[in-house]
Amino acid sequence: MSRVVTLKINGQDVSGREDETILQVARENGIDIPVLCYLEGLSAVGACRLCLVEVTGVSRLLPSCVTRVSEGMEVNTESERLQRYRRMIVELLFSEGNHICSVCVSNGHCELQNMAIKLRLDHIGMPYRFPVRQVDASHARYGLDPNRCILCTRCVRVCDEIEGAHTWDIMGRGINSQLISDMHTPWGESETCTSCGKCVQVCPTGALFVKGKSVAEMTKRPDFLPYLAMMRNRKNGS
Repeated sequence: MSRVVTLKINGQDVSGREDETILQVARENGIDIPVLCYLEGLSAVGACRLCLVEVTGVSRLLPSCVTRVSEGMEVNTESERLQRYRRMIVELLFSEGNHICSVCVSNGHCELQNMAIKLRLDHIGMPYRFPVRQVDASHARYGLDPNRCILCTRCVRVCDEIEGAHTWDIMGRGINSQLISDMHTPWGESETCTSCGKCVQVCPTGALFVKGKSVAEMTKRPDFLPYLAMMRNRKNGS
């Protein structure tokens, strides 16, 4: 059984189990830390870096979704330094893709858009890359628009950890990374996809969508994940 530790988050005394992360303990105590790649029910990978926090005695910023709490830890989640980093990260996500909210199926229901509003980001100060990315509409029910993909890997993890198909993966490195199905074959030709739609439901943007949805009509329901993860753990006896 995990030991209970006490720590401070933004000057507030809180407690949590030593196997919990800073993000989990913060949420348990009503303290908001922004995230995009993290989703309850999936493994944490620290990909988006929006959940970075300051820990007293540590010079670098730490991703709260993968950093365990410890006795006496002092955490700050709201400094100007952190806000500056978060705004820069969201700016980079917008500049690296082709995010045109006015014609997106997820307009008004997009986590990236909501994050920009929350951070009061009213313009992008970085040059846009305008990458040339082809939409994959080969699947009978769903579509992939890589122009709106932020490489959060939620779809990769839900397909692997929950559905067990591992249809999705990331190809390439750095700025050239891209989401692919199977061995870079069209989604509609995938031999592993079960058409369950879980990847579509966990996508934070309009990158994965249901065909037939028009502008602002694509809503997502990722709240099914904790239940599925719990039932799977029970079945496996963990």
